[in-house]
Amino acid sequence: MASPLKRLLIGRPLKSSEAGEQKLGKLKALAVLSSDALSSIAYGTEQILIVLVTVSAAAMWYSLPIALCVLILLFALNLSYKQIIYSYPHGGGAYVVSRENLGKNAGLVAGGSLLVDYMLTVAVSVSSGADAIISAFPSLYPFVIPIAVVLVILVTVINLRGITESASILAVPVYLFVFSIIVLIFTGVFKLLMGIDATHEAAAVGTNVQGVTIFLLLRAFASGSASLTGIEAISNAIPLFKKPRAKNAAKTLAIMASLLGFFFLGITVLAVAYGTVPELKVTVLSQIAANVFGRNFMFYFIQATTALILVLAANTGFSAFPLLAFNLAKDKYMPRMYLAKGDRLGYSNGIVTLAIGSIVLIILFHGKTELLVPLYSVGVFIPFTLSQTGMIVKWWKERPTGWRKKLGANLLGAVISFTVLVVLFLTRIESVWPVFIFMPILIFVFHKTRHHYVKLGPQLRVDGVMDLPDFKGNAVIVAVSDTTKVVEGALKYAKSIGDTVIAVHVSVDKAQGKEVIDRWHSIHPEIRIAHLYSTYRSISEPLMKFIDTAKQKADQDNYSLTVLIPQFIPKKGWQNVLHNQTSLLIRTKLLMKKDVVVATYPYHLKE
Repeated sequence: MASPLKRLLIGRPLKSSEAGEQKLGKLKALAVLSSDALSSIAYGTEQILIVLVTVSAAAMWYSLPIALCVLILLFALNLSYKQIIYSYPHGGGAYVVSRENLGKNAGLVAGGSLLVDYMLTVAVSVSSGADAIISAFPSLYPFVIPIAVVLVILVTVINLRGITESASILAVPVYLFVFSIIVLIFTGVFKLLMGIDATHEAAAVGTNVQGVTIFLLLRAFASGSASLTGIEAISNAIPLFKKPRAKNAAKTLAIMASLLGFFFLGITVLAVAYGTVPELKVTVLSQIAANVFGRNFMFYFIQATTALILVLAANTGFSAFPLLAFNLAKDKYMPRMYLAKGDRLGYSNGIVTLAIGSIVLIILFHGKTELLVPLYSVGVFIPFTLSQTGMIVKWWKERPTGWRKKLGANLLGAVISFTVLVVLFLTRIESVWPVFIFMPILIFVFHKTRHHYVKLGPQLRVDGVMDLPDFKGNAVIVAVSDTTKVVEGALKYAKSIGDTVIAVHVSVDKAQGKEVIDRWHSIHPEIRIAHLYSTYRSISEPLMKFIDTAKQKADQDNYSLTVLIPQFIPKKGWQNVLHNQTSLLIRTKLLMKKDVVVATYPYHLKE
């Protein structure tokens, strides 16, 4: 039943030779990799206003110079990541840049931050999408978490179908969103210039507002910089592009940065002009659309496309997380399962891990965007700062032609990114404190994982000296519950591989145990059976002690020891839950025992 369902949801398996077809051109790549950055306009301006209105609605005009500062940072990051794309065309982004130029630990901090940030990307995007749905239908407010979880599952299935197919699905809503925001900005600005619908109370630009401090403005700037999250995704995902990969990736980055800058500035101008104040159940973007168009078709069209892109913005995380996990796994800092490609030539294990992590975050933070965004911002500004600093070190060491200009761009980006990071830590410590807990734990896990793989290699490598025992024979212990066809087949197999065969039965009732032993002696008088009585009703514990004793005897006689577990297999998979799972527990415990071979004799039922 599972296999047809999998084929229906994910599609047919793709051959390895079809990998070349799973690459993206600029238009599809823009839809897949920039949806996170572009969608952030739905909450970027709102985050600035939330900080400013704590003083007064009159302070909202400060969002305009703050927006210009965000655009300067966007410009610096665009230049920097363009340089990273050409310098590191195989992908890896901030992780590879930091590792190569600042050292392994700096690389792990950048990589670990991005892994968590991509989970937060999915959580924030989907939660924002759920908020957009609720803005249009406020009665759904109590169901925000179930809605968000269902949306994560939907995006996960889309991504498991492969990068090309997911890009084809995503392209339509992304470009519809781009179209709707362009129409919104131009219509809103046109109405303002023509004096149409000029009845809204707006904050007077240039007014000196009591209570506005440098610290408050820095906090608002740091909050608004959340709009830039996702800009690094293209540098991580260069392998997804068609050739020439670096050139196509750089052009896609430039298009994304241009659209993001235009959208962010346009929405901020309209928010100030229409005097838009953040509300609990209605987003700032929704209020602007209502002011510009009223509650007509265009309002609902913008709400629908915004909800779609906010949900599908999670796709940036689904595209970049598996590739980053691949790079970390290649360097032995993550499990090797992240190196494997799935049926559709995508890194399915990374996709599923990301989905699980993001669902956990949505549940923990109750799907509240305002609680997730500070962590989200910290998670991306740590690698921003490290990658900029890494590029500064690179240019200083190599000093190629034009290195001063390149270093200057990276220096500007590094200083602004570090400033944002410090402000986030100082002003949002109540929200970002988990970073100080999970980051050291993550780095520790990375090092322990690599340490394991480094130690594993020499132990498995075949060299000139082989320190393996030369056994005289093989002793086989067959665990039996009663005299059945399953046991009969297992005994025949045990005789074929063993020089000595011993059956063992564990009973929790003495009378029933005696009946089993009596039947055994009448059917198999030639095979010795050990009868163990379990006082505390445990089947596995007496069996383990018996096997330990048998192992000592086998070692003395220079015999290998095999434990054979008979097991019948129901015709239908779901029927397994109806039967005793003792054999599974026994196998699990036996695998922990050194130099004991564990084997299963399967007997398949016909009905």
